[in-house]
Amino acid sequence: MEIFLFFFKFGWVAFGGPAAHIALMEEELVRKRKWLSEQEFLDYMGMTNLIPGPNSTEMTMHMGYHRGGVKGLFLAGIGFIFPAVLITLAVAIFYDQIRDLEGAQPIITGIKAAVLSFIAAAILKLGKKAAKSGILIIVGALAIVACWFGVNEILVILGAGVLGLLIAIGKQPDKMGFWAAMPMAIMALALGKTSKIFLIFLKIGSVLFGSGYVLFAYLDGELIDNLGWLTHSDLVEAVAVGQMTPGPVLSTATFIGYQLGGISGGVAATLGIFLPAFLFVWLLNPIVHKMRSSPPLRSFLDFVNIAAVAVMIYVTYEMTRSIVVDWKAGLIAAVSFAVYFYWKGLSPFFIIIGGGVLGWILTFL
Repeated sequence: MEIFLFFFKFGWVAFGGPAAHIALMEEELVRKRKWLSEQEFLDYMGMTNLIPGPNSTEMTMHMGYHRGGVKGLFLAGIGFIFPAVLITLAVAIFYDQIRDLEGAQPIITGIKAAVLSFIAAAILKLGKKAAKSGILIIVGALAIVACWFGVNEILVILGAGVLGLLIAIGKQPDKMGFWAAMPMAIMALALGKTSKIFLIFLKIGSVLFGSGYVLFAYLDGELIDNLGWLTHSDLVEAVAVGQMTPGPVLSTATFIGYQLGGISGGVAATLGIFLPAFLFVWLLNPIVHKMRSSPPLRSFLDFVNIAAVAVMIYVTYEMTRSIVVDWKAGLIAAVSFAVYFYWKGLSPFFIIIGGGVLGWILTFL
């Protein structure tokens, strides 16, 4: 109950994205409650960067596992996720009721234009981290070209990861072992074809490396290009909702699931996107040190990250084309971008609200 109640309360107030979530956990659980040491906390942070799934959510699971074993893992994860899912589902139902009201469209358009600013900021931040070498920059450029020619985003990202894995194995063939098989298994899962909401989000949750912002790149390939269930405009709305609610950004899946299939669709998408994280943490927590010392896995991750950033660039370009269709949307996007970069650390929540207000004002004038 100690584990569940802490993360349940935390889930209601965890605004600010993964970096803020992790900083708050470090302050509360390492410094104040002393559940674990600083080094143990850093080890778990390193692990979350080496496996698929939402980073801050997986950190809550690691904290729960460390404190209370397997039961603690599940209680921590469920406690943290539940508030975000509940709030997002309520927002989805409410949003569905007001989106067609007279006068609501300019506000929604303003929100969509504002969202582009912090997506662009995420690309710049992740790009600086991912572009570690010349070969990675080349791979990123090739990934953009592949997207331009219509190659599925998941295949682009995982194909880059497999390339990085093979390069690392070529340098150290004696260390292939288990870590060579794991990405191949993930690749096989990604190639499976299904039209069911749960399986689509299960697949995405199984191969989603890096920031929660990378989610929209995967969704673009699966739900827009492959199935035509969403538009780029729908996807930006979902990203906005994910930013305005506390907890994991991947609660965006709840909103999209509801849009696709009502409450049952929201539940199915939520279970699908988060289930792999529980399983990865459960299976791999005991071998965190071996993961961090694996050159093939690190290489796989480096190539996946740069390809993910490249895909985000291409998808953002497509989103911008569909959203910035007049001078008002262009002005809102430009102002939001300037504000976001001028006031460092400003919550995306205020950017979103400001975009909606500016959209209404411009239309009124």
